[in-house]
Amino acid sequence: MTSDPVLSIRAASKTFGSRRALDQVSLDVARGEMIALIGPSGSGKSTLLRSIDGLQTIDEGDGVITAFGGPVQAKGKVSNDVRKARIRIGFIAQQFNLVGRLSLFSNVALGSLGRIPFLSGLFGRWPRETREAAMAALARVGVADYAAQRANTLSGGQQQRGAIARALVQKAKIILADEPVASLDPVSARKVMEILRDLNKTDGLTVVVTLHQVDYALRYCDRVVALKAGQKVYDGPAAGLKRDKLIDIYGPEFEDVFWEGAPQ
Repeated sequence: MTSDPVLSIRAASKTFGSRRALDQVSLDVARGEMIALIGPSGSGKSTLLRSIDGLQTIDEGDGVITAFGGPVQAKGKVSNDVRKARIRIGFIAQQFNLVGRLSLFSNVALGSLGRIPFLSGLFGRWPRETREAAMAALARVGVADYAAQRANTLSGGQQQRGAIARALVQKAKIILADEPVASLDPVSARKVMEILRDLNKTDGLTVVVTLHQVDYALRYCDRVVALKAGQKVYDGPAAGLKRDKLIDIYGPEFEDVFWEGAPQ
């Protein structure tokens, strides 16, 4: 891992009505890091992740977000060049965002749309490179046997692995995963986290993942960033996040993220 930041957030704020979802949040993400974003419900985790990808505009003001050294957004406006950054950022959502009527293969092949002729993708005339990349990605995440199956007939864990495979076909260098295991059973959740960890360690992909389950954050991520009421209240090694700090971060929600063997 190098120290060169691939993501930089400076003084980012976001207001919804009278609620401050983000309050002057600053964060640097180095190439090859795997970072967990944690915090109670409404703390701003998803808002921050969506802002990094330009899916959510931040407030006007001094806030600036850059990726790969290029602008994503600043002063409440998404950059005209955001596509240059976004094409290298894979976004994994809690609800998979697959097209249910299409096969898993077609969903994964959609990751190549930024690099192939529009009509080829529209009519499913995938170039050989895309076909080979899609099958390799499906094999990498362990669901190649389901390539021809409609996405809406697959389990949640299989669909989420398909979403990760799509990001691989996209040739993403950064994966932003927003609660990717929240709707999965424990076995599927662990498998998805293991895949993300392997892509980080083996392929050097930068991963930023929001998690409700603190044990997953501590088990799979080296660095943890915690938000509370839109503010960054912890940024450091997972090993340094102790029980008293978790109680301070989560308050009444602590019981929801508590597990046997939690840090003392």
